[in-house]
Amino acid sequence: MNSSPSERALASFATYLRVEKGLAPLTVSSYAGDLRLWSEFLARRDKTVLEATREDLKALLQELLSNGMDSRSVARRLSALRHFYRYLLLDKRIERDPTLEIDTPKQWKVLPKALSEDEVSALLESPTARSSQQSRAARALALRDRAMLEVLYAAAMRVSELVDVRLTDTKLELGYMLVRGKGDKERMVPLGAPAQKALQEYLRDARPLLAAKHNPPELFLARGGHKLTRERLWMIVDAASKAAGRHASPHMLRHSAATHMVAHGADLRTVQTVLGHADIGTTQVYTHVALDRLQKVYAAHHPRARRSPKP
Repeated sequence: MNSSPSERALASFATYLRVEKGLAPLTVSSYAGDLRLWSEFLARRDKTVLEATREDLKALLQELLSNGMDSRSVARRLSALRHFYRYLLLDKRIERDPTLEIDTPKQWKVLPKALSEDEVSALLESPTARSSQQSRAARALALRDRAMLEVLYAAAMRVSELVDVRLTDTKLELGYMLVRGKGDKERMVPLGAPAQKALQEYLRDARPLLAAKHNPPELFLARGGHKLTRERLWMIVDAASKAAGRHASPHMLRHSAATHMVAHGADLRTVQTVLGHADIGTTQVYTHVALDRLQKVYAAHHPRARRSPKP
């Protein structure tokens, strides 16, 4: 079967990296992964790598940043695409380079995507929606997943923080959890009533089964008492979000928690403390939510908010 022009371009670039540039197999594989991500993104737009425009590339970078990828990782992917399109331009396979005049992601100001409160509720309830029809082992996993999702949202936690939470860090009787964030900085985060209830059910009905007669220190466990990986947690959130009708990542749950707190009147200092931001400047991305709320309250309550000025 004959390959398409775009497939030939990708294969030719891989050969160029391997033979002419002499790059290591792992580096070539990394380039291939970045280009595969790009190809799949373009396929959703009914385009190929040879038809991509600058607007397509900006949309990809915006999506990666909005879904929680850090700017350094996004910059690395952009660098791979710059090399690819420079090669195609020199090889006269394209006439325009879509990577030209694209700012480095570190200069971008991205408003994080957030789920609505109804979407969050559907996502959180997804794991146990049909748990009564499941086997004991499957129900244990469903209770674990429900508890993890509730805690992710209630405490606005990062993935790395959740998988490292220990059993002794959870103070259910006091309604909070000890979290170790970036730089091993510790903070206390409150747990709402739904998260506390989900944790109680998990600890009573699921964790003993998953621990399999072991005594691991971690709060959330995989089967056999093993520690959960970050990749597995991403998969759990992804599966729950699909069942709820909208794709979401763990980072989106964190952003949603912060967005909803601000929307309900929380000040930025409180949100900063819950999120574990070292600098309130990082938290200020949520000021757009606070301003939206301020405008709505002003419009609803100020006596002259809706009066048209006289000509």
